[in-house]
Amino acid sequence: MKLALRTSFTTLLLSSTVALAQQTVPRQDLGALSQVAEQYLRDQSAGLPGQVNITMGKIDARMNLAACTTPQAFQQPGARAWGKTTVGVRCTAPSAWTVYIQAQVSVLSQYVASAVPLVQGQPIVPAQLVMVSGDLAALPNGVLTDMAQAVGRSSTVSLAAGAPLRLDILRSKPVVQQGQAVRVVSSGSGFSVSAEARAIGTAAEGQVVQVRTSGGAILSGVAKAGGTVEVVF
Repeated sequence: MKLALRTSFTTLLLSSTVALAQQTVPRQDLGALSQVAEQYLRDQSAGLPGQVNITMGKIDARMNLAACTTPQAFQQPGARAWGKTTVGVRCTAPSAWTVYIQAQVSVLSQYVASAVPLVQGQPIVPAQLVMVSGDLAALPNGVLTDMAQAVGRSSTVSLAAGAPLRLDILRSKPVVQQGQAVRVVSSGSGFSVSAEARAIGTAAEGQVVQVRTSGGAILSGVAKAGGTVEVVF
């Protein structure tokens, strides 16, 4: 009988000790983790045009995490900080754990769209464009927010009216046309010469183009405004 009582007392004492230890260990405030993740998204989206709105998803209230003095927010490589996204918050000490929080980030702004159908390869003029309000996060990457970025360029594909204009589908106006007579400017250490040549290809400013000199030599240089090709030795 005494042995049974002693065993019961020992079990009760151990249970009380474990319960007391669990009560004294500080637990992590889950709301603070959501704030850390939201601030991370605000920092990442600070350079975006327009008004940024962030809606954080809920964290499972049943999570029982040890308190962390410096929780750190992060995203997986290649993840976008806008649209429907996920932010991780991790702790390395005193206990190691990681929590993933979903979020919805909208970027309300004006963007450039086609006011009329645009034909592939035709130079774009201001009358063909219109500014439209919308959520940039719901659009493809590289959507233009300034008409000046599109005027004078041409689209590499035909676009229907109302289509957003992206930087990756626009081609700059050529400054050198195939077959055009150009002036080749060569420079190097202590010398600078120029000569007449004829362009073999078409190039926008800053692009590399090949030219053929009057002597038949083929050179590669950088196309410049005014029909000039710069060759650096």
